Amino acid sequence: MQRRSFIRATAALGAAAIALPTVSSAFAQGNGGKLTPIKFTLDFRINGQTAPFFLAESKGYYRDEGLDVAIDTGAGSVASITRIASGVYQLGLGDISSLIEFNAQGAGTPVVQAVYQYYNRAPFAIIGRKDRGITSDFKSLQGKKVAAAAVESTRRAWPMVARKQGMSGDAFQWQTTDFSARDNVMVRGDVDAATYFHDSAISLFARMKPEELSVLKYSDAGVNLYGNAILASSNLVAQNPKAVAAFLRATNRAIVETFANPGPSIAAMRQREPILDEKVERERWAITAQYVGAADTAGHGLGDIRKFTLEQQVDEVAEVFALKRKPSADAIFNGSMLPSRGERSIRA
Repeated sequence: MQRRSFIRATAALGAAAIALPTVSSAFAQGNGGKLTPIKFTLDFRINGQTAPFFLAESKGYYRDEGLDVAIDTGAGSVASITRIASGVYQLGLGDISSLIEFNAQGAGTPVVQAVYQYYNRAPFAIIGRKDRGITSDFKSLQGKKVAAAAVESTRRAWPMVARKQGMSGDAFQWQTTDFSARDNVMVRGDVDAATYFHDSAISLFARMKPEELSVLKYSDAGVNLYGNAILASSNLVAQNPKAVAAFLRATNRAIVETFANPGPSIAAMRQREPILDEKVERERWAITAQYVGAADTAGHGLGDIRKFTLEQQVDEVAEVFALKRKPSADAIFNGSMLPSRGERSIRA
């Protein structure tokens, strides 16, 4: 399978990351009462997957930490990395496997680092139509047409699943489809299956009966991948670690509250996107929560990682994409600014 790399178009962007002045985390006391501006890019559209960020915004948790946070929609979990590397954004949600590849192209200090692991397991899935012969077995995808965006993390991670399943990387035909058209081509039957973040498939489930579909989770294929994390510009980490820590405290507070009661987060998210259906977005968050609060979080809390698991992911990405250099796990994930372990516990 040919390697598709987003790196070539963005390798020169890294040095431009913006450094912000250092402030106190106690409501801007160390910055003359001024709020520190932070631009944060989502991985994709505004919906229930990222509702906790809007709870933190609406409840003033970011302002309480001395931050003026602007949350923008994204163009995919890979594109978030280049947005941060270019200096346009200081923080964002982006894919860990793609970050490994991105950092492998640089030399010395990484330009972008993960600072909070949002998806403890990547919610990658291929969802297929049963009437086209797609079952729970990945081998049922042989010879089929699978829709996916040109550059997206689920598509890029497919070779790792193929290796685990003993399949060829080109076992099926990719049909490049814009994110917004993916449900349509599935419903019409133009393709046999499509890639999704599992929680993004709620829109498809609203148009096709779930019993008509097979959900093939990458995690069920023996591929233990960390998914989208909160990423930070390395310049911001170096120049203003207190601002990063403040953002993580505020966000983590909202995530914990969303696990306890998703209603206020969904309401806050709908303040930005009133057209979204509350019931649908609650269902979306219910799927998201399975990946954000996956089994590992019982041991180390939200936002953290197991170093060995990340090292295995680095090895896998390096082999699949024939990286010339393997970045260390410490270069990829910097947990020094995480809230305390007690703050990162999921409460019933």
